[in-house]
Amino acid sequence: MTMTVLFTLLVLSAVGGAARDQVCSYQDVVDHLNLTTNTKAFQLTRPVLDHTRPTLVELNIILYAILDVIEKTQTFIPFIWASMIWHNERIFWDPAQFCGITEFSIPNDMLWKPDIFIQEMTEKDNSHPSPYLLIHHDGKVIFEQDMRVVSTCKMDVHKFPFDTQRCNMSLGSGALCYDQLRVIPVVNSSRATEFSKELLQSQGEWEFLHLSVTSYNLSFDGRVWEQLVFTFVIKRRPLLHVINFLLPILFFLCLDLASYFIPVHSGEKLSFKVTVLLAISVLLLILNDILPSMSNKTPLIATYCIVIFALMLLSLLETILVIYLTEGVAMEKLACCADKAEKATVDKSNTTKERRQAGSLCTCVSSGEKQHEMLPVVEEVNNGVLSSESQVLLLVMAELTELQRMLSVHLNCREDGGKAMRLASKINKAFFFFYLLTASLFLLFLYLEWTS
Repeated sequence: MTMTVLFTLLVLSAVGGAARDQVCSYQDVVDHLNLTTNTKAFQLTRPVLDHTRPTLVELNIILYAILDVIEKTQTFIPFIWASMIWHNERIFWDPAQFCGITEFSIPNDMLWKPDIFIQEMTEKDNSHPSPYLLIHHDGKVIFEQDMRVVSTCKMDVHKFPFDTQRCNMSLGSGALCYDQLRVIPVVNSSRATEFSKELLQSQGEWEFLHLSVTSYNLSFDGRVWEQLVFTFVIKRRPLLHVINFLLPILFFLCLDLASYFIPVHSGEKLSFKVTVLLAISVLLLILNDILPSMSNKTPLIATYCIVIFALMLLSLLETILVIYLTEGVAMEKLACCADKAEKATVDKSNTTKERRQAGSLCTCVSSGEKQHEMLPVVEEVNNGVLSSESQVLLLVMAELTELQRMLSVHLNCREDGGKAMRLASKINKAFFFFYLLTASLFLLFLYLEWTS
């Protein structure tokens, strides 16, 4: 009797073990659910037993990396991890009947999937798609996908390179309305930001600040769609642009201010200012490659370059004016003095001839000849005979008189040139202080705008 009972127990345990081996496989669960590639019931229609109930789709996005941000085309390219969770009411099994199997993976083309897409996406995702769906015993279906997203982003580069951008990703269904499909976030904004910062691998030029999740309804033609918007807040790291662009322009501005201490007569001031102006022009070409062609507001960095360029241009024009006053006017005065001196020399020659004629007349008077037209000097000494020494003294006096007249002409020319020099010096000082004050106030205004 005892042997018979033992034999029966062994047989039952063997059969039970075989039975457990048979039902404890994923294929048995698939067979229980009747999931096959030819079963269209799981693929064609929305998986609800009552069509009036909407399908709830839980969405989640985590930022892995910021691959690129292109200002010219206003394109945001992140690498993200996205997941969708929804409930399939046609899938259910009891884990106790299948050795505790609660979930398993199946090919993603065997079940219906919601048509969730990113509205801002401009290029097809070329990353390798996930081949499987994860299904749970209660009908929950999970789809996960790593994606390289190329999306549009409306950028405001007014404060470039100290700007902060907000790029949206709007996820929703294109065919199913609000009463058929609802989208809800898995986590709130703070948790999504925390997860993204923990898993972020690369940021590059941009620093990730925040990820916010909001929901809104889109209405069109009497139909309503629900959408979930993930907003990525990123901030540019400005160090590279400050070192390569802003500081060189500031250094050129300081050089242009320092050029006011170069003497005008050295001849190098004008060429120095032209060289600095050309250097600024080269940097403006670099700025044209950086900034987008369209923007709602004029970027502050463009205003920064234009105002500094205009100040340097005014400085160059002021230098030309000062050089004209100090050298051009002086050259004109010197030419005028040369003409007067030449004329005085001619007059001197004529006077010398007259003096000689006067001496001859004096000699004629001493000989007893009558002379009706005599010079004033001769009239003064016509009562006596002039000696040779007296004639020499008269000639010396005439020479001194002409020399005095020529010196007065030169002094007048120098006085006019000195007035031009003093005027040029006053203009130079006044413009220097105006230049310094304008540049300081402008830089202070830009600093306040960039940091606000």
